[in-house]
Amino acid sequence: MQLRAGDFVEVRSKDEILSTLDDKGRLEGLPFMPQMFQYCGKRFKVYKRAHKTCDTVNVTGGRRLAHGVHLDLRCDGEAYGGCQAACLIFWKEAWLKPISPVQAFPADSSQFVKAGTAHCSEDDVQRATSTDSIRHPGKTRYICQATELPDFTTPLPWWDITQYLEDYKSGNATLGRLFYGFAYLTYYHVTKAWRHRLGRPGRWVYDKFQALRGGIPFPRRPGDLPLGQLTPTCSLNLQPGEMVRVKPYKEILATLDRSSKNRGMIFDAEMVPFCGGVYRVKTNVTKFIDEKSGEMTSLKTPAVILDGVWCNSCYSNRKMFCPRSIYSWWREIWLERVPQDAQHQ
Repeated sequence: MQLRAGDFVEVRSKDEILSTLDDKGRLEGLPFMPQMFQYCGKRFKVYKRAHKTCDTVNVTGGRRLAHGVHLDLRCDGEAYGGCQAACLIFWKEAWLKPISPVQAFPADSSQFVKAGTAHCSEDDVQRATSTDSIRHPGKTRYICQATELPDFTTPLPWWDITQYLEDYKSGNATLGRLFYGFAYLTYYHVTKAWRHRLGRPGRWVYDKFQALRGGIPFPRRPGDLPLGQLTPTCSLNLQPGEMVRVKPYKEILATLDRSSKNRGMIFDAEMVPFCGGVYRVKTNVTKFIDEKSGEMTSLKTPAVILDGVWCNSCYSNRKMFCPRSIYSWWREIWLERVPQDAQHQ
């Protein structure tokens, strides 16, 4: 029985989960990470059905995942060198049991998965989080759900219509969201609005129409600065809990080069809907695991994560309606501090 967004579940016991894992702490290639044990026996609401995801390792587009869901739980990075990416965790249905008796799974979780190839212990799960780097001897290569994504997913072509039916049936997306998403993609390709010069008329018409209905301007524009020119920066020394306002899109474009990057960090189309909004700083980002190499990487110019601000996959070509909800990273030059007196008005 497939879980849907909004269903309530209970995470199975540690022994039940360990019985589903192989000697590398995986189920059908999906690693069970050490920090997930703390949720055993607790109840949560299903955030989204993870029947698909985006390929952030090889950047090939969409990927299909069997029997997966997302709860509203994110990786704390504790077992992974303090990685600050705060990725949404993948859960196999075999690790969960619905609270509603109508949806209850059989008690034997082995009916959902192949038996593990060897007995797995909690220590095995912990040891499976890292190994020595092959590319750079002496460095650690971390192994988490994000780095191993190609192993537990399969290619999903964007034209496979079954994924969009599943988006709706699972409760991940409404009919309205599906309609507007497809309308945007159709306009994007037909008018070639993504092209720099050829797409100018398409972007102009799009912006005029959106202005009439109070919508979001065309979200995929190149920055104002030429490639090779050093992009500007600033330091606000923002701290978790502070309130900030995202600058208007036009002002942010003035900080980006023609590849829409500021000092190597892209300002993605999925960030445009948040322009002008006020949000709370959740955390600073100075280091993260490179998902391709598995090695810890430090940001030369720090960034921040804003509370509740993540990719909604509204404008993501070839991976529309992805439920992964990856946090957006923000340069401080794209933000402005909201005075405390204004916060209480």
